[in-house]
Amino acid sequence: MAHSKPIELSLFWLSLATLIIGGVTALSDFQAIAPNAWLIGTIAVLLWLSLLIIVSIRKGSLGLDIIAAFSMVGSIYLHEYLTGNVIAVMFSGGQVLEAIAQSRARREMTALLARSPRTATRYEGESPVSVKIEDIRVGDHLLIRPGDVLPVDGIVSRGKVLLDESVMTGESVLVEHEIGDPVYSGVTNSGGAFDMVAATDAAGSTFAAIVRMVTTAEQQKAPMARLADRYAIGFFALTTALAALAWFLSGDPLRVLAVFVVATPCPLIVAVPVAIVSGLSRCAKIGVLVKNGAALEAMASARSLLFDKTGTITVGEPSVLKVHIDPVWNETEIIKLAGSVAQASSHSVSKALSAYAAAGSPLFSHPNHVVETPGEGIAGEIEGRHVYFGTHEFVSNHARQSGWIENANAIVSRQDGLIAAIGIDGQMVGLVMFHDAIRPEAVTVMRGLRRCGFKRIGLLTGDRRQVAEAVADGLSFDHIEAGATPAGKVNVVLNEKKLAVVAMVGDGVNDAPALAAANVGIALGAKGVGASAEAADVVILLDRLDPLPDAFRIAQRSFTIAKQSVFAGIGLSAVGMLAAALGYLRPIDGAVLQELIDVATILNALRALRIKLLS
Repeated sequence: MAHSKPIELSLFWLSLATLIIGGVTALSDFQAIAPNAWLIGTIAVLLWLSLLIIVSIRKGSLGLDIIAAFSMVGSIYLHEYLTGNVIAVMFSGGQVLEAIAQSRARREMTALLARSPRTATRYEGESPVSVKIEDIRVGDHLLIRPGDVLPVDGIVSRGKVLLDESVMTGESVLVEHEIGDPVYSGVTNSGGAFDMVAATDAAGSTFAAIVRMVTTAEQQKAPMARLADRYAIGFFALTTALAALAWFLSGDPLRVLAVFVVATPCPLIVAVPVAIVSGLSRCAKIGVLVKNGAALEAMASARSLLFDKTGTITVGEPSVLKVHIDPVWNETEIIKLAGSVAQASSHSVSKALSAYAAAGSPLFSHPNHVVETPGEGIAGEIEGRHVYFGTHEFVSNHARQSGWIENANAIVSRQDGLIAAIGIDGQMVGLVMFHDAIRPEAVTVMRGLRRCGFKRIGLLTGDRRQVAEAVADGLSFDHIEAGATPAGKVNVVLNEKKLAVVAMVGDGVNDAPALAAANVGIALGAKGVGASAEAADVVILLDRLDPLPDAFRIAQRSFTIAKQSVFAGIGLSAVGMLAAALGYLRPIDGAVLQELIDVATILNALRALRIKLLS
């Protein structure tokens, strides 16, 4: 069936041509040609439609297409060839209109696919050489020129970096990066040339993973994609009953045919997929990749929502909470020295301290004689001073002479969070407490989710309950599930599914099983698409939660519009069928009326492209 669209396009032009030829000859001296022309157009489409129906029946489904087939068969049997040709044009035209509407609606999703780079510039010795991106290996040194799309994920190694990440995240503001920062494939270099070290190959890159998800989304079809078919048996029964009424009242087979003609909602059954794909496209435009229509449908009906804590409700990276300094030392000077040494490390704690120090005053130039012990700390020389920064044990081993060290030990024993120590010239002089800050948009997001109709919102974390309650303070969670292992998170999701349709939001590898278990799993994928994003049904391409309420709003409105198209179309058809049964509509009149109804429902479905956001 992969070639169904070209076939249906050809059938549309054939049926339209025979309709026109028959019309012209009917008004000329060659009137005998007209019925034959109309018959050819009808039979061609009827044969194709019959094949579609056989395939559907083998799959165990029966759609409203069968009514169109009855109408065409009846038109041929009763020699109403013009009516049959009009129905053929309606049916084939509906399929073409579906393809056009879906192409328009899918524009934002397919924009990613066109950006795939084919080549990259790799250093071989000192010379930059153009290579295929398939030849890039982890550890390769790459040159990124102005205007280049980053071919793989990597680490900035030289140069000032200014990236346009809008195609991936929806953000229009250019983003600056420094040496040591991770950067992700698919974004555009809007600044000068810079060097980076490849952290992935082409197949393992963030962009490649997103392209795979978009491709999957394009190939899959929502269970609701032909919502009208869910009511096919009932509607077919109604049509048969009204046709029987027409026969009982008049015994006129033309009335029976008119009923079936009015009941032929050809483009109506494609209005729903148009609304769904419009919703997918609208989500993509705000930086939310919904992998398929089934996920959009689950989002529309979800009333329970579970959040992972670390990296989802919180930023997921340490930041300085509080500083303790030996009173005999100057705090500003100590933080500046420690931050200057820490800038030589790519560890998240070191980066947090150097950022905190740089916010207070410019850092010293890069330190000398730097030695980093992985997992413990970093040491270096700044302005003639020996500076140590790392774990309490690491600094204690290098800075034993300190009258303040007993106070430091007491502070460490009372704290449960992440603490790093600072030592200078053999003395422990300070402690830095870190925490994982709550996302600044969290409160606004929670309000937006309540407006979307969520009845239960829970926090799901492996941390202790005390930590979870501190994070949840002020965020109006309905329940907190603390101390949960990955398996425990799955159990929480399964229990929640007994109460309502559940959405789960997470970002880590340990969230992947819970995301897969939920009715709809939502992953924060801006920092790299890993196991959680692969397991999820929806990926937020920004490192923020802001798009989440809008995505749920789009899903809900898309399916409301889809249902409107179905129920309004079927309702109007039912009125027309009754009029036909009572003799007020001829078969050709019914065909024209049904065409107007179908066009109206498809135009209504396209409203999903203009759904207003909450924010």
